[in-house]
Amino acid sequence: MFDLPTARPPPVSPAPPLDAFDLIIFGGTGDLAQRKLLPALFHRYADGQITDAARIYGLARDSLDDGGYRERVRAALQKTMHDARAAEALDGFLALLRYRTIDLTSDAGWPELAGELGACDRVQVFYLAVGPDLFGHVGDRLQRHGLARPCTRVVVEKPIGRDAVSAAAINDALGRVFAESQIFRIDHYLGKETVQNLTALRFANALFEPLWNAGHIDHVQITVAETVGLERRASYYDRAGALRDMVQNHILQLLCLVAMEPPASLDADAIRDEKLKVLRALKPIDAHSAAQLTVRGQYRAGAVEGQAVPGYLDELGRTDSRTETFVALKAEIANWRWAGVPFYLRTGKRLAQRVSEIVISFRPVPHSIFGEQPLSPNKLVLRLQPDEGVTLWITNKVPGPGGLRLRNVPLDMSFAETFGGARHPDAYERLLMDVVRGNAMLFMRRDEVEAAWAWIDPIRAAWEASDDAPKPYTAGSWGPSAAVALIEREGRHWHEDAG
Repeated sequence: MFDLPTARPPPVSPAPPLDAFDLIIFGGTGDLAQRKLLPALFHRYADGQITDAARIYGLARDSLDDGGYRERVRAALQKTMHDARAAEALDGFLALLRYRTIDLTSDAGWPELAGELGACDRVQVFYLAVGPDLFGHVGDRLQRHGLARPCTRVVVEKPIGRDAVSAAAINDALGRVFAESQIFRIDHYLGKETVQNLTALRFANALFEPLWNAGHIDHVQITVAETVGLERRASYYDRAGALRDMVQNHILQLLCLVAMEPPASLDADAIRDEKLKVLRALKPIDAHSAAQLTVRGQYRAGAVEGQAVPGYLDELGRTDSRTETFVALKAEIANWRWAGVPFYLRTGKRLAQRVSEIVISFRPVPHSIFGEQPLSPNKLVLRLQPDEGVTLWITNKVPGPGGLRLRNVPLDMSFAETFGGARHPDAYERLLMDVVRGNAMLFMRRDEVEAAWAWIDPIRAAWEASDDAPKPYTAGSWGPSAAVALIEREGRHWHEDAG
């Protein structure tokens, strides 16, 4: 008798501990630090990847001492703990924390910080969880006070500018102080498990890569849908809009990972070289084509998940704004692999569901032998959130007598179920540890950022030159009806409509 192989893989081994390092968070009392960065570091400590030799500094203008900062962080972390093991690690993690009052626009507090950090005998990561207008100030003072050293790595959050010109200015300011290899431009979407699994799915399985081209793929959809509104980002969001906030970075990075050629290796620059080729191969969308290839919308009052919510202008407290809260685009890549394959990109706030997914829709079979029965195309769906996993939709026979009846059914792999249901590190956990290790694979290089802006800027300019306001859509819907028309006029459907 043969033993059947188990369907569940062995448990994943814990990540090995890192050498001692310093992580210094500018904006250490801010929302990003309290909600994302410090919880991520705490979970890495609880899992044993960060040791007691590490030092974590919070820097801000608030008047706090170490004890006051630790209590503030304790309150934030208690919201993220879900098991006794994590709770037991809390005091140990808090002991790693230090707080220093510092002014980013003057030299006050900098000499003391430099003296405390001491010699360059360990990796020192400076995380700029502050506005991009301060990036240059921080870089200059790090250099002035002897902290821009070979052991230094600097992490910057989006937005990297508002357009190509401002992005280049920020990159120039950082480049005057740091080598490109020391700059880590973070996009948390690239740290998601499913995004990284896309590389393994394509290049480690003979099943998919031979079909990953215009000869077999009909179109690609990338959707990043949110149910939330402005939350605490009203001031920033009204200046940015969905195109700058989501498409220029998150969505274009996802498109690059789907469309890039196989890199020569997993070396960071090998992968980033291939992503850059995709960005440069995107067909321009400008004043001549924006009306046909783009849709922008703005939500009105409605109901999301059964709860009544106000419209964008109500949340903003204004009577007028032309800022888009929804974008749909039809993009094309002018190269041999993807010629003629549309990439439909969509993102918005106050939509019907919170979901981020990539849908690869394959071409139909060339000839059906099943009479009048409709055949649905095969689809590969990669879910980034809320439930990370991969689904392959195939056509199968319905069991039982009564003839050959067909149905489109999913082969579904949920990461939570397949890999034991254990907690998986979130994106910031993975990315922060990659910075400490010096692994830049999941971070954007300067030329990527600027190439993305070069494609986005003409779309923005076309909208600003147009008299058309963003199209209204009801909160809790899937966006303006024009977004449906964008894809349906070519005989296709958004994934949630097609089933």
